[in-house]
Amino acid sequence: MSRKYKFYNKEGLYFVSFAVVYWIDVFTRDEYCNIITENLDYCRKQKGLEIFAWCVMPSHLHLLFRAKDNNPGEVLRDFKSYSSKLLLRAIAENPQESRKEWMLWLMERAGMKNSNVQKRQFWQQHNQPIELWSPAVIDQKLHYIHENPVEAGFVSEPHHWKCSSAIDYSGGKGIIGLDFE
Repeated sequence: MSRKYKFYNKEGLYFVSFAVVYWIDVFTRDEYCNIITENLDYCRKQKGLEIFAWCVMPSHLHLLFRAKDNNPGEVLRDFKSYSSKLLLRAIAENPQESRKEWMLWLMERAGMKNSNVQKRQFWQQHNQPIELWSPAVIDQKLHYIHENPVEAGFVSEPHHWKCSSAIDYSGGKGIIGLDFE
């Protein structure tokens, strides 16, 4: 069975989640979250990634998006590839990272199991993009994305989680611009 992304409707709106290998809690440090948000913003401004909702959790990321150029697989691939390189370097070079050796060791072990990886693997590969075909499904995924930090017990209100678009949906201005229609 192929592990590649399956975007059957290239013009569609998609929900996707992807996690760090072994569900490692990498995004507990602001500098790692900043890499993700800066890369998402870059892809939005330069690569045609239309972002409608997002949330970075400690070990994974949720995204509700569409690709302007009808190339969602390519845009997502580029985002994951580039962000993984930056994150691996940031972890390796962070003198404050007490879990550095452990995280890099796990990522190296994951890379040894994957013939497509040369040294270390950051992101898990088994993503399943879900096309959002109705307003009810869009609302359900939007709710899921924004409630994830609440359900995990990190915050009591979705808009209190700073690495999320929930603040944009509650009248504030978040870290990344969104592409509301």
